[in-house]
Amino acid sequence: MTDVLRSRYQQTLVHLAWMFLCSTVPHGGAKVLEKTFEEWMRYRDECLRRMASEPYPAGLFCNRTFDMYACWPDGSPGTAVNVSCPFYLPWFEKVKHGLVSRRCGTDGQWVMVNNSQPWRDYSQCEEEMELTAEEEGAHQLMVSFKVLYTVGYSLSLLTLISALFILTIFRKLRCTRNYIHANLFASFGLRATSVMVKDALLEKHWGMEVLQVADWEALLSHEAALGCRAAQVLMQYCILANHYWFLVEAVYLYKLLIGAVFSEKNYYRLYLYLGWGTPVVFVVPWMAAKYLKENAECWALNENMAYWWIIRIPILLASLINLLIFMRILKVILAKLRANQKGYADYKLRLAKATLTLIPLFGIHEVVFIFATDEQTTGILRYIKVFFTLFLNSFQGFLVAVLYCFANKEVKSEMKKKWQLWKLDHPVLCCAQ
Repeated sequence: MTDVLRSRYQQTLVHLAWMFLCSTVPHGGAKVLEKTFEEWMRYRDECLRRMASEPYPAGLFCNRTFDMYACWPDGSPGTAVNVSCPFYLPWFEKVKHGLVSRRCGTDGQWVMVNNSQPWRDYSQCEEEMELTAEEEGAHQLMVSFKVLYTVGYSLSLLTLISALFILTIFRKLRCTRNYIHANLFASFGLRATSVMVKDALLEKHWGMEVLQVADWEALLSHEAALGCRAAQVLMQYCILANHYWFLVEAVYLYKLLIGAVFSEKNYYRLYLYLGWGTPVVFVVPWMAAKYLKENAECWALNENMAYWWIIRIPILLASLINLLIFMRILKVILAKLRANQKGYADYKLRLAKATLTLIPLFGIHEVVFIFATDEQTTGILRYIKVFFTLFLNSFQGFLVAVLYCFANKEVKSEMKKKWQLWKLDHPVLCCAQ
């Protein structure tokens, strides 16, 4: 292949890549891109067979060719050659009566642009990209949402790592209650990490440079998607683990409040199984269903919602159990406050404080949208749901770490003691300051 021809192929493929990735993928995902490439391959093969079977004309003419976009017959010098829009275009039904044209020069050569790219008028074959103000606003809103949850997860991750370090380094903080908090922090941290890794892998996967046919095949191959599929599986596992450590927190607190007598050591092992083991029971069949039935792209699409419910049902179940425990705990707290209330205003304040503290711990906020599923919400309600879900999920790790570590009286007292001891051990440094 000559350098000029290679350059023509590369420029055309890059143009197609931009058309497909910018126009098609956001609406139809990898399935549309994959089908388009398969149709393009069929179109190319039919073109090559037709070119090989038809006889050549006599005299001067522009050679028949397949320029990676359309199939061109021999052209008469000084004329424009028109062919139908290629059928592999995803929007072909809208432009099936349109034509794409090239010019055959008087010297028997196809007219080129800058001596490297073929001149081609495919305006009749382009998809109508009439972006309304509403669509443009929706696009900007989604970009803002991504920035929002990226900031939220990053802040949460830094805070959670610090909280885990504190709970681990101080021996006096090592007890079953703080062990459970530490596992909850870890599940939040893993969730934040998996979300950011998944986003990075998706961006890398769909942002790869497409210059030749082999690049298309690599882009759409299962091997190229292995990384983001693994990240998707890890993310689903971490989300489930997050919810079941919420459940562990709820069960443990409820047992403390009702004064149940039990061996914390024996129960802690069960808590570990519930928090880290239960998600495996649901993630494995979901992974098998995706691999066998929807093995496309990064497993982010849900064409058959039945497979998505394998993940969604245990999340809803954990949220509902948490809600019931939450209401029961509030009832116990209410009874205790009534028995010891000094003043009605103080009593209401303490009840409100207890309620607001329990909500992020149990993830009760998710119950608000528990029945407003993605497939049932449309329009402004969908955007409201997406905003609150992304905001609360991404910043929740930060809020939990602050409430149950940095704002905890026991933790602050221990840190203050350590600071006093450090000042006694380093008097010179402290005086210098």
